Amino acid sequence: MDIQCSEKELFVFNKIAHAAADLGVPCYVIGGFVRDKILGRKTKDADIVCVGDGITLAHKVAERFQPKPTVAFFKTFGTAQIKVDDWEIEFVGARKESYRYHSRNPEVEPGNLKDDQDRRDFTINALAISLNKDDFGKLIDPFNGITDLENKLIRTPLDPSQTFSDDPLRMMRAIRFASQLEFTIHPPVFQSIKDNMERIRIVSQERITDEFNKILCSNKPSIGLDLLYQSGLLHIIFPQLVDLAGAEYVDGYGHKDNFYHTLQVVDNISRHTNDLWLRWAALLHDIAKPATKKFEQGHGWTFHGHEVVGGRMVPKIFAKLKLPQNEKMRLVRKLVELHLRPISLTKENITDSAIRRLLFDSGEDVDSLMLLCEADITSKNKQKVKRFLENFEMVRERMKEVEEKDKIRNWQPPITGEMIMEVFNLPPSKPVGDLKNAIREAILDGEIENNYDAAYRFMMKKAAEMGLLKS
Repeated sequence: MDIQCSEKELFVFNKIAHAAADLGVPCYVIGGFVRDKILGRKTKDADIVCVGDGITLAHKVAERFQPKPTVAFFKTFGTAQIKVDDWEIEFVGARKESYRYHSRNPEVEPGNLKDDQDRRDFTINALAISLNKDDFGKLIDPFNGITDLENKLIRTPLDPSQTFSDDPLRMMRAIRFASQLEFTIHPPVFQSIKDNMERIRIVSQERITDEFNKILCSNKPSIGLDLLYQSGLLHIIFPQLVDLAGAEYVDGYGHKDNFYHTLQVVDNISRHTNDLWLRWAALLHDIAKPATKKFEQGHGWTFHGHEVVGGRMVPKIFAKLKLPQNEKMRLVRKLVELHLRPISLTKENITDSAIRRLLFDSGEDVDSLMLLCEADITSKNKQKVKRFLENFEMVRERMKEVEEKDKIRNWQPPITGEMIMEVFNLPPSKPVGDLKNAIREAILDGEIENNYDAAYRFMMKKAAEMGLLKS
């Protein structure tokens, strides 16, 4: 073969080659598998295109394995899939496509290998390897995709305007591949994205968000996020992020460009975690700065309360982008709302009560919060960065001490609302909530210990003050 394949991959490809020969249909490995093998990236799936019926070929291939894998097929799209161990193999018949202006769903008809390579989005994804007896393993590269891989370049096989007008999602995919592979988009191709950016409006939000999340999962997400901004696509798909861009000066006072600061924070956190939702928290941590920006004479720019306003924006942004409205969203909101708290605890003489409240409010997510806070340090002043990191380490130590002493993280109150209702024979009501909150505040303030006996004594005393004890 022209590329290095593992024994398992060669074993599977030989099975496919023999099945295709039995049916008399030419077949090829195409697209991402070929690209990633040449780049030395890990592969977990392969696309097989045949000049014939892909579903029939998939069934024929499945028969050659013991145990026989299940064939998942979709007649409407003419595609089929089998799983061999942890490897997914998809089969489709070669086709040519034509598009109508207001839809990214193509009209499809059977074609040959050249037709199929013509319809591919980028030259690096149009590479194919023959699985046919006469030239098994031969690389077929009609658009110089190999050269583009060597030059780290994203180009389209055909005219980019036609490529992006036909399927505008390819604009997002171009930026996603540039971000994932750290490639450059060919200047005429990038200009074509700028020219066609309005076409993105015909793409479903789900598909846009899926590509956006893949960009966010890159090793260095700022590459893709900046390309989205420079191309104009971000102005359409995520205008709140664009609002962060730029710096304003009044009377010699200026503020940093919060868009590029945010990109750096996302890159910083990405060096420490693959968690998509922590990357989202980094992306949105300052999202409300434009809404809270004020100039105070003699003092400069302020963004008071941007963490609170930002927290309120998170559910709306997630809803608009069709992101989950579950615990993932609640985690992002919590981290946005709390991201300034650890900074306020880096001052001297911080009370155990303040530390206790942070542990209580952040719960299981305290380590994620500290990761976000450390990622938020983007100063070019090395001494300043060192001082901030040392201060955060001090906060971590204080949290550890208080947690060992008070067991506040994931805290469950020693007295529940149900217990209060039972002791005082009360229905669900405001006095029950008031009493429960008073007990919680007393524990967090260190007024009483975090145990049942202390909480019960405090409850009886507080209940007497509230007139809940019947004589």
